[in-house]
Amino acid sequence: MSVPAPVPVPAAAQSSAAAQRPGAAEPAPPRPAREGPAAAVMLVVGFVLLSLNTRVAFGQLGPLAPVAGFGTGTLTLLGLLPPLCMGLFAPLAATARRRLGEERGLFWASALLLAGAVVRILGLPGLFIGTVLVSIATAVVNVLIPVFVRSRFEPRRVGVMMGVYALSMGVGSALVAALMVPVWEASGHSWRTAIGLAAVPAALAALGIAPQLRHAGRGAGRGAEPGAVGTGVPGGAGAVGTGVPRSAGTRAGDTRARAGGAGVGKGGDRSGRTGRLDGLAWSLIAFFGLQTLLFYTTLAWLPAILVDAGVAKGTAGGMQSLFILGVAIGGFLTPVLAAARTDQRPHLFGVLLVCALGYAGLLAAPASAPALWAVVLGAGLGGGQAVAGVLYVKRGRDHDHVAALSTVAQTGGYLIAAAGPVTASVLHAVTGTWTAPLFAFVGVLLLSTVASLRAGHDRPAAGPAPVAGA
Repeated sequence: MSVPAPVPVPAAAQSSAAAQRPGAAEPAPPRPAREGPAAAVMLVVGFVLLSLNTRVAFGQLGPLAPVAGFGTGTLTLLGLLPPLCMGLFAPLAATARRRLGEERGLFWASALLLAGAVVRILGLPGLFIGTVLVSIATAVVNVLIPVFVRSRFEPRRVGVMMGVYALSMGVGSALVAALMVPVWEASGHSWRTAIGLAAVPAALAALGIAPQLRHAGRGAGRGAEPGAVGTGVPGGAGAVGTGVPRSAGTRAGDTRARAGGAGVGKGGDRSGRTGRLDGLAWSLIAFFGLQTLLFYTTLAWLPAILVDAGVAKGTAGGMQSLFILGVAIGGFLTPVLAAARTDQRPHLFGVLLVCALGYAGLLAAPASAPALWAVVLGAGLGGGQAVAGVLYVKRGRDHDHVAALSTVAQTGGYLIAAAGPVTASVLHAVTGTWTAPLFAFVGVLLLSTVASLRAGHDRPAAGPAPVAGA
């Protein structure tokens, strides 16, 4: 009697069966496909151009404030709008990612940012409206960038690329900030002309990211079916350009990750919305929110603090550029160093200590070494801003989870940060000095130290996550 030949079992079925066995390891997510040299160069160049533009508009007003005659109320509102709008509209990124995918989402956000940069030159009302548009676009970019980096670059490059993002962001903002006063003077004291410079990097960003639209497959952002090309959203189905199908085991792993992953409690859905938050999510919100509060408050009021201490107006405006340069330096080094470790708490504490040194210098001798304090403070705050992206990637289990953590942290964090510029302005008005706000900044650093503990080390467990209701 002949023995029937064994029937080959498809790899997907084997993966599914393995995923159902108790204690079975999760299937490894597919790695990004290696692209040709030309495509790789276009990817990096587009990423850098996008990064260069992300904070340009927010660094323009500081240097202009001492010379252009903006009122305190105007500066306070313009300092409030970016973090407030970025907090309110960060959830929009989840919708953009689900419907468009990361590439299309980043492209249309860049187009909106360009429109906002143009509107900002249309008088004072245009400055407010354009700032809102720029802030909405930036909210989408902020959330999508960590997911884009995880899906398009090798895991070992995540820290470097997040560092490149922060470095480019700081360099672009610093260059434009340094040109504000010279352009204002050369144009006959026209702040509109100086503000209009932001349209140049905005246009370059849209052009730079446009070639990546070819990677936005039909399944992008909608839960790719087997064989779909794209990021494989949700759950990181496949790396961009690989055309790798999602196995049943991978889908099961995604489901378990969403059900039991750190940061997102039971009730998470395929868009990244969550039913409840756990300790990791609250820690990320608090750390990012307090760091961002300090960043945008310092960005708004550093020149005024230095002028009040006796520094010349033109020099104070130049210190803003040095501050942003420091942001670029700290923003590059911190994520590169932090991404190489599984525990980021030492890096978070180091960032907070550098910030404390900068604020201590502004309290003790602001006019003696303003350039030093500006660079040190920028390095600390820039590192705090940039390392958050590494925390999302390190704590997230898959693309969906990274996007959910990024959205939740930035929504809550930016809403916390929106209180900073207004609170500092009120404290200054009540006390007549910047000493009280600066001491308040040091107090915020102490709170941030406590808030960062869980976010810095609570990495996903190595084994399978529990299924909800199991």
